Amino acid sequence: MVRKVNILKHELVPEARLLSKEEVKEIFKRMEIRLSEIPWIFASDPMAKALGAKPGDVIMIIRKSKTAGKSIAFRFVMHG
Repeated sequence: MVRKVNILKHELVPEARLLSKEEVKEIFKRMEIRLSEIPWIFASDPMAKALGAKPGDVIMIIRKSKTAGKSIAFRFVMHG
């Protein structure tokens, strides 16, 4: 029997979630950035797979930071 592991539950994996199209528009307008300005993540990446991300989606990654409390990053999901 194969045991399925949810990588998002591991203590070393940062918190991550998919953003809705409306959230992307709002956040990117407020931050004055475009999708072309954020790093990519492939749809085949284990985190993208675990979140059910499809090409064109945006993932928000929240990491703990000793200096700032938390650090937020965005990734644009690409084919691959």
